[in-house]
Amino acid sequence: MAKLLVTGCAGFIGFHLTRRLIERGDEVVGLDVMNEYYDVNLKRARLALLQGEGISRFRFTQMDLNNRPGMEELFTSERFPIVVHLAAQAGVRYSLTHPHAYADANLSGFLNVLEGCRHSGVRHLLFASSSSVYGGNTRMPFSSRDPVDHPLSLYAATKKANELMAHAYAHLYRLPCTGLRFFTVYGPWGRPDMALFIFTRAILEDRPIELFNQGRMQRDFTYVEDVVNAVVSLIERIPQPDPEWSSDRPDTSSGPYRLYNVASHRPVELATFVEILERKLGRTAKKTLLPMQPGDVPATYANLEELVRDTGYHPQTSIEEGIARFVDWYRTYYGV
Repeated sequence: MAKLLVTGCAGFIGFHLTRRLIERGDEVVGLDVMNEYYDVNLKRARLALLQGEGISRFRFTQMDLNNRPGMEELFTSERFPIVVHLAAQAGVRYSLTHPHAYADANLSGFLNVLEGCRHSGVRHLLFASSSSVYGGNTRMPFSSRDPVDHPLSLYAATKKANELMAHAYAHLYRLPCTGLRFFTVYGPWGRPDMALFIFTRAILEDRPIELFNQGRMQRDFTYVEDVVNAVVSLIERIPQPDPEWSSDRPDTSSGPYRLYNVASHRPVELATFVEILERKLGRTAKKTLLPMQPGDVPATYANLEELVRDTGYHPQTSIEEGIARFVDWYRTYYGV
């Protein structure tokens, strides 16, 4: 048993991770601001499940990460050994129109988490980064050893900034930090602003779906339970400083810091993704083919070498099975 803080517990990945931790007997304090970036009722439904299943093992705190006094009090009173920080302002396209939301949540909010960890003796901080940090990189598959200096959106830039901020705290204060670069996570209870949710709703409502880059986009779609498996396997794998670190060994650090890609290692073209969804729904989609959008990248594909080496991680869920599970959940949840 362990005591953990999970920020973003009513979010997609946070919900699934918190549920797993509760099931294995951990004590979880969940934090979420419950904002209206997408349907709050979906967040409330996730939270209700956690509160019903967690009983004495789950406690919820509604708070904005930018509430500095509140965050200080939370860390001081709870003294968490482990923090999994998943709360963030998500979405590439939203960052084009609401940039300040990203500075507030992803930069200032993350600083409050780092300060809370630093001053309360947290022994391991795991935090969500994103495949978006690879930006303009063209060498595939993306490796956590590759430079990521060409972000294509403000969202990606804030996630790269999170990695740099965490590294600074690992170096200065010996705060063990593990960054998790998630690749296009999907599955039941998913986010309504992501492709699978948008496509499913549109197809069932007989509305056209928009396929950018003429449907030739490729994504390393990663099933949410595979993501949870990876995170859980890393919780007790606390990074250690490498005394022999040099710039020739970028996969380690002079501080207790590590970065991992979390993905399926099986990129799928968007057109193929839609074909699988059509089969699972038993309907044909109306398609609108469009050019690339600002901030998008044509393909993502993860190198999992470090994660496999350190945890033995292997994704278990095929894209066909994952989409089928999402469709089953969607039909049940919305009664369609």
